[in-house]
Amino acid sequence: MGSIPVIIANLSQIESLDLSHNNLGGVIPSQLTKLHSISTFSIAYNNLSGKCPRKIAQFNTFDEDIYLGNPLLDCTLPLMTPNPLVRPTTYHGDEEGEGEGGFIDMESFYIGGLVSYVIVLLVIASVLRINPYWRRVWFYCADVALTTCYYFVVDHLPVPTRYKVWEPRI
Repeated sequence: MGSIPVIIANLSQIESLDLSHNNLGGVIPSQLTKLHSISTFSIAYNNLSGKCPRKIAQFNTFDEDIYLGNPLLDCTLPLMTPNPLVRPTTYHGDEEGEGEGGFIDMESFYIGGLVSYVIVLLVIASVLRINPYWRRVWFYCADVALTTCYYFVVDHLPVPTRYKVWEPRI
């Protein structure tokens, strides 16, 4: 059981480094992020602990799978603070304009809305069928609303001149 030697960071031309399944312990040296030509890297299934290296340079291109099997390794990403100068982008559907793969499946959204509407109507009808007091209040309010709407229309809509009754002047 050993640790990852810091001297590996001096191998500036290294392209691949696989240290998985070697029973390594300790922390991952932060100097490894200076390996700019590395394209393959893995330290999975060891006994490493501490924090993962920052995702800079080539380490930004690696998946989180390179750290698998190290239960004491903390690879949580820091919370990013939003930049007030950068506006968030919005999704406008796919390139063909069909909107597939968006945030909400619109067919399910419409079906859910329709089912909810029908359930609300059935609940109202059931309550009015069961309780006669609420049924009388419901029909009274409906009658008042219809009467109010009728007189509003009669009082505020102009009558066309060809339908006006001619009244002779005396």
